[in-house]
Amino acid sequence: MIEINGLSKIYQLGKISVHAMTNLTFRIGAGEFIAIMGPSGSGKSTLMNLLGCLDLPSSGSYHLENINIRDLNPNQLAEVRNKRIGFVFQNFNLLPRASALENVELPLLYGRVKNSQKIALDALKRVGLAERSKHRPNELSGGERQRVAIARAIVNKPAIILADEPTGNLDTTTGKEIINIFSRLNNEGTTIVLVTHEKDIADVAQRTIEMRDGKIHQDINKIKVPV
Repeated sequence: MIEINGLSKIYQLGKISVHAMTNLTFRIGAGEFIAIMGPSGSGKSTLMNLLGCLDLPSSGSYHLENINIRDLNPNQLAEVRNKRIGFVFQNFNLLPRASALENVELPLLYGRVKNSQKIALDALKRVGLAERSKHRPNELSGGERQRVAIARAIVNKPAIILADEPTGNLDTTTGKEIINIFSRLNNEGTTIVLVTHEKDIADVAQRTIEMRDGKIHQDINKIKVPV
């Protein structure tokens, strides 16, 4: 699924070189559920940006489904982001004037997929929100907005979902409901990589990668437990 070898990222700030991530090597198998943890500045966001093809490494290689990401041009990278990767963010990143259905449908429209409304509605059904399909984000609760974001992430049946603090703006009960959705998607075969600061959320994953100072401090496999 994912092969990372010697991946590093250096940002140049004037004359200063900032080593955000240094020589990461690891593998993510198809169908895994991985939590990434670490303090601020540990390299979590940099890693997620690289995994999501939102940025390119300074050195090292990243293969997604046997595709070497560094070999792709900008249009090819955009296609990978749209079709092979689903994104879920802490702040939902929904279009405020669009309905839930229209937000979920957006990746399909970019890909010129036929029957886009039906496919988008099916994705909303998978997260239990079909009855709210015509509502705009400001008419939905935080948990419902995140369900819409998850539906948008899965609508193209991506190889992997990247979730960056998806429960960060939610109360504890709603956060557990959202994590249960990720667990169900994972049980159906979707690969999940999730950044979180919350240990009880990370404990739901099969594996936890702890980062410090741009490096992997621990990589722990474990048995999933119910929320």
